[in-house]
Amino acid sequence: MGLLQYSYAQKQLYRMHREDQLYYFGITLGYNSSYLQVNKSNLFTQSDSILLAEPGSSGGIAMGLLATGRLGEHFQIRANPQLIIGGARSIRYELGSARVGEGSTQIQRLPSTLVSFPFQLKFNSDRIGNFRTYILGGLKYDIDLSSNSTARNADDIIKLKRNDFGFEGGIGFNFYLPFVTISPEIKISYGLTNLHQTDAALKYSNVLDKIQSRMILFSIHIED
Repeated sequence: MGLLQYSYAQKQLYRMHREDQLYYFGITLGYNSSYLQVNKSNLFTQSDSILLAEPGSSGGIAMGLLATGRLGEHFQIRANPQLIIGGARSIRYELGSARVGEGSTQIQRLPSTLVSFPFQLKFNSDRIGNFRTYILGGLKYDIDLSSNSTARNADDIIKLKRNDFGFEGGIGFNFYLPFVTISPEIKISYGLTNLHQTDAALKYSNVLDKIQSRMILFSIHIED
């Protein structure tokens, strides 16, 4: 009798009617690594004042809400607005000619605090016990609350625009527990907007043409 009870407990399934719900909600906690994709302007090759412009990555944390709607047996639509805090993306410059008191290496730090609005389509695999995997893809719209696009001219700043639009894709896993579903997920995000607000008068700006955002985001979703 004890053996039968143990076998039953081992096969116990949780939240079997979860996917039958038309919608459900949750919260998101995450960590991201972000950097800037930089394309250099023609002036970069014509000038010997700056020899190198190399972007650097940074980490930050994300907190958000989650709303998922059922489209069919395997398809869902999802909204996941988030606040992404921390992380100062940077560009490192190697100078060919430095001014008096200026080092040969300069780093432009570009703080970023994002309000992100991703909208995604999910494709879910069949459920195996209390486990399921999924892939997703979608679009996002970001607002950078730390944007310096309105800053006054100075020799040592790069101006980035406030709004960004892009797409993202990723993979995740559902683990069904008695009262919640835990879903670790990893996504890659590509910004499509040219964030660079060019200004020929700015030393570190005029050697760059296009600047676009890139991000890898690891999240854990906790859903009701």
